[in-house]
Amino acid sequence: MNLFLEYLKPLFGRMLKGFSVKFVGTIMDLFLPLILAYIIDVVIPTGNINRVLLWGGAMVICSILAVTLSIKANRMASGVARDAVEDIRHDLYDKITYLSASQADQYGTPSLISRLTSDTYNLHRTIGLMQRIGVRAPVLLIGGILMTVTLDPVLTLVMMGVLPFATVTVYYVSKKGVPLFDLLQQEVDKLVRTVRENITGARVIKALSKTEYEKTRFEGVNQGVVDAETKANRTMAATTPLMNLFLNLGLTAVVLASAYRVNAGLTEPGVIIAFMTYFTIILNAMLSITRIFVLLSRGIASADRVHTILHTEPELEIQPLDQKPDTAHIRFDHVSFAYEKSYTLEDFDFALNKGETLGIIGATGSGKTTIIKLLLRLYDADSGSIRINGKNVNSMSLKELHTKFGAAFQKDFLYADTLTENIDFGRNLSHEKIVQATEAAQAKEFIDSLDEGLEHRLTAKGTNLSGGQKQRVLLSRALAGNPEILMLDDSSSALDYKTDAQLRKALTEGYQNTTTIMVAQRISSIQQADQIIMLEKGRIIGKGTHKELMKTCEPYREIYYNQSGGKEIA
Repeated sequence: MNLFLEYLKPLFGRMLKGFSVKFVGTIMDLFLPLILAYIIDVVIPTGNINRVLLWGGAMVICSILAVTLSIKANRMASGVARDAVEDIRHDLYDKITYLSASQADQYGTPSLISRLTSDTYNLHRTIGLMQRIGVRAPVLLIGGILMTVTLDPVLTLVMMGVLPFATVTVYYVSKKGVPLFDLLQQEVDKLVRTVRENITGARVIKALSKTEYEKTRFEGVNQGVVDAETKANRTMAATTPLMNLFLNLGLTAVVLASAYRVNAGLTEPGVIIAFMTYFTIILNAMLSITRIFVLLSRGIASADRVHTILHTEPELEIQPLDQKPDTAHIRFDHVSFAYEKSYTLEDFDFALNKGETLGIIGATGSGKTTIIKLLLRLYDADSGSIRINGKNVNSMSLKELHTKFGAAFQKDFLYADTLTENIDFGRNLSHEKIVQATEAAQAKEFIDSLDEGLEHRLTAKGTNLSGGQKQRVLLSRALAGNPEILMLDDSSSALDYKTDAQLRKALTEGYQNTTTIMVAQRISSIQQADQIIMLEKGRIIGKGTHKELMKTCEPYREIYYNQSGGKEIA
């Protein structure tokens, strides 16, 4: 509920105006049965047709005002819901972008997506409905009861006898409903996760003929959502028949009591007709309140999930200034890090001077990409320190830190936009810098062969490019900003040996002052590096130049011979 109050507070004036309009329109509805009773009991017995027409016209005016004001109030309510959820969605997206990598891992991408989409949709429905029905239903309920008191207090007491039962029912059912809707949203997270996996791996699924298997897996996850929603809705659905039972029992008691009172001359027939109309209004108001509690239960569950993200404390806080004199450009000082309990990187130690190139090689899962993530401070090291020009990365703002880098990751992405926009990446780079970057990344040749050149439009994830073309575009993006530090995470694996050699030559000649870290599977990509590190299970088992490692590191030598057949690779 705190989330609702936080975002609706700035819109309180608009809400109050909408409530006022809705209140007046609802009061017009309440006058109709009262006027009808007056016409039947007082006006008609006089035989004056003009008075009948006069009061009938009053009913028409009340009806028109009720409809007009209700439409106006509903439009205002929709506007408030739209603006409130727009702010919630904006702040939620902003918060998600600043979550640390470990926090994003903790919540999971599918959960973050569903919180940003289905949960905010639930909030939109809840805020809108609470303004439309949340004012009208209580006014009709309370106003209807007050009107019946003025008509016949005895019959009102008979009717009121069932309201405590209805109230208790709504309370207990709603209390059980909120946890069930929270479980439902967790099942939706699983569904989103499965859909993302299937979409991302569509080609692999088809290539391995696993379509039927994935359909079966999806059906299982989908059934989980169905079961969770069925259980939640079944629990909440109990309110409607129970409310109907209680209120219809009350209606039956009112009819019996009315018959005795009319027969005894204690109540007029017009009063009974008006009373029955008010009872119907009260019945519908109670059913509307029940509907409010059903949707509110779902809205509260979603609000709690959104509130959790919005109030997650930043994990990567800027530490006090920590700088030491250091001739090295980049230094990892006995760094250890673990994603879970076992270390992914242990006692990692090296120094790299400005303009030098570091090559990192090792088996899958040995911790190569983790080094880049720690340097970017996507994660904080568990022990040791990471420094750039002697300054601990923990004491830099993320903006200061990240503007030093140009990066092309192993699993990077391309937008459904032009090549220019994908390379520029919102940095407002000049056309000359973009062209220069494409030349260095060996992308200019294939870009020039396209009809629209740099204005060629890519599909989402660059599916209208080959693997090698995508990697060259990503390399162009990394180089375009003339970075202080260039990080390439297996970003030339799809290039042929000739193009790879041309790329390395271009980097050596055109980016001499750029410190480069290259993660690779092929030794040919890194053998000219100033330093090469061989990793195994998060530990350094070899460090030095290519020639030094060929002499001192048996695993490195085995990889080299397997890849080259024992021949020297240019």
